[in-house]
Amino acid sequence: MRSSRALAVYDGSGIDGSLYTRVNGWVQSAPHWLNDVIKIWSAIGLGLFAVFMLYAWWRARGADSVMMARVLASPVIVVIAYGVNSVLKSLVDELRPCAQIRGSVSLETCPGTGDWSFPSNHSVIAFAAAISLWFVSRRLGVVATVFAALMAASRVWVGVHYPHDVAVGALVGTLVALVLAPLAGRCGPLVDRMRSGALRPLLGPGAMPVVTRGYASHRAR
Repeated sequence: MRSSRALAVYDGSGIDGSLYTRVNGWVQSAPHWLNDVIKIWSAIGLGLFAVFMLYAWWRARGADSVMMARVLASPVIVVIAYGVNSVLKSLVDELRPCAQIRGSVSLETCPGTGDWSFPSNHSVIAFAAAISLWFVSRRLGVVATVFAALMAASRVWVGVHYPHDVAVGALVGTLVALVLAPLAGRCGPLVDRMRSGALRPLLGPGAMPVVTRGYASHRAR
């Protein structure tokens, strides 16, 4: 018996099942190599966002403490976004399209009952990471957002999500990051204190103050 707490969007095919079916038709006629590439990307691609965050951390070692605070906050934001999404998943018991729509093909093993479809965890994680990185580096944020969109699309392609699952997942990840990432910069003073202690080798020396550089330049004359 379903929980009375559920908000009951049990059959997502009534929302965009026709679009899912169209995409699934493309999958069935696509070259095997293409399906294999997308399947692999969909399965392990989230690791790329961890690489992006590590790269941002490495670069921020020579940046000011506000920037480092935003970098350190990015994985925390991802975890919080995942938690928010888990609550939504527990409220909306939506069956996976590969289990709901007859004749559909799933490139992955179709998750069973209890592993609900709405919203997509992969999309939430990818977009929370990507939008967080916008506050660190616009260029890195753009690249990460492109890959986040590819991750979301891959979840529909492999057959385990409806388009609305990934769209709402992207929205949840984006909103959580937009709320929390700007607040992370306020932890700059905390990073300053951490940089003066045992964590300095990990956090780096930070950026040399502009006034110091100007003074040094003046002295050099």
